[in-house]
Amino acid sequence: MNSNKIFLVLSFLICFTPGFGQEDIHEELTFEEVMQLDREQSPDAIMAKHQFRANYWEFRTFKADFRPNLTLGTTFPEFSRAIKKYQNPDGTYTYVEDNLNSTSANLNLRQNVGFTGGQLFATSNLARLDVFGDDESTSYLSTPVSIGYRQPVLFYNEYKWQKKIEPLKYEEAKKQYISSLEDVSLKAVAYFFDLALAQQNLQVAQINYSNADTLYQIATGRYNIGTIAENELLQMELSVLNAGSGLNSALVDLEIKKFQLRSFLGFNEKVNLQLIIPKEIPTLTVDVEKALAIARKNNPDIIAFERQLIEAERDVAKAKSEKGLQADLFASIGYTQQSEAFSDVYASPQDQQRIALGLEIPILDWGLGRGRYKMAQSSQEVIKTTVEQAKTDFVQSVYLNVMQFNLQDDQLMIAAKTDTIAQKRYDMTKQRFLIGKVDVLDLNVSLSEKDVAKINYISALRKYWSNFYNLRKITLYDFIKDQSLDTEFEELIE
Repeated sequence: MNSNKIFLVLSFLICFTPGFGQEDIHEELTFEEVMQLDREQSPDAIMAKHQFRANYWEFRTFKADFRPNLTLGTTFPEFSRAIKKYQNPDGTYTYVEDNLNSTSANLNLRQNVGFTGGQLFATSNLARLDVFGDDESTSYLSTPVSIGYRQPVLFYNEYKWQKKIEPLKYEEAKKQYISSLEDVSLKAVAYFFDLALAQQNLQVAQINYSNADTLYQIATGRYNIGTIAENELLQMELSVLNAGSGLNSALVDLEIKKFQLRSFLGFNEKVNLQLIIPKEIPTLTVDVEKALAIARKNNPDIIAFERQLIEAERDVAKAKSEKGLQADLFASIGYTQQSEAFSDVYASPQDQQRIALGLEIPILDWGLGRGRYKMAQSSQEVIKTTVEQAKTDFVQSVYLNVMQFNLQDDQLMIAAKTDTIAQKRYDMTKQRFLIGKVDVLDLNVSLSEKDVAKINYISALRKYWSNFYNLRKITLYDFIKDQSLDTEFEELIE
């Protein structure tokens, strides 16, 4: 049963089963099904999806900033009735009533210029002024078209750096999303084998309690006929008590581990999970050089290293521009006209030009600009050193993870064989105890070895799959299918 079917069946049972709320839903899940469900419905996977969406819209905002932007602005109305002070031609002042209303509309087209860091613009304006009172009048002012250019800072181009950094950030976000899913898978492996181990411990505890009780009854009979000493009987009774305590602890631990996996997969408390422990592993040996080459291509940290170096370079360029000459340039050319009649406001428009160049030259700043520049340079050197060290650590991490994974199949084979041998030894020792050939001490030793072997086998399985998914996370590559990990990013933003 695939994950979609599992989810639909569970949803149907939860919502429509008679007596819902009183009865548990029992569901058996394989390791593969759990690894599918965690990506589809776990809260961690959903959070990773929304984080990617936020990064996507940040990138879309960056792209939109380099496209033409058209806006319409209006002021309707702007009424003013107040007493104001006016200066007469002879220098005296008079207080008069100012009673007017203005209305305006403007259309603005803007385009950022990435090459220079400036902005091209075109505007069209129309305004009407109504004066009320004794000197009642109406007039219009139009600017049919005005085209201009604005250069905020001549020596630092923010747009140029954005074009270098933002695409890297988005590519990093895509890789990071896939990496986040692998983090989810690693959590799923941990929760799966936590519950699998709890199931195994409960099974062992139940068998041990049953065996201990049976053997105690046999020992009681032998004691009554005098074939064993009281000390051995007490030892068997102690084994029953210990087995009962272990059984209670195993039951509690099982419920805790069920709750953790249910919560992680997004199930409610009525779903009673039963796991099917995987018995086989793929025959796989990873080539370390291949893994390293893939990791350098796919891992989001590699992109992050490149981004950090560019950002440090940007900060140095910005600090350098701020410690020297600053220049703001504004230039526009267009037409304008005014009239008391609306029909004439666009007739025979007059030329209008405007040019402004503002300069700011630092004369005395007590070394503030130079200090910022030196700080940016120092920060850049720190980042370079950090990135180089991180790259070295990254390579070592890939080598170590590949080596650990390649050893795990042998470790798992040893654990499986040890489990089989320990079980056979216990069975043989138990039979010999029943016929009086071995004492209680030998029986308890073989029982302990059997329990440890079973736990070690589950732990070896856990370590194998943990190393496998950790290697997937580092390389973003599925070595079983021999292909890079990917997803339909367009579906994530719908």
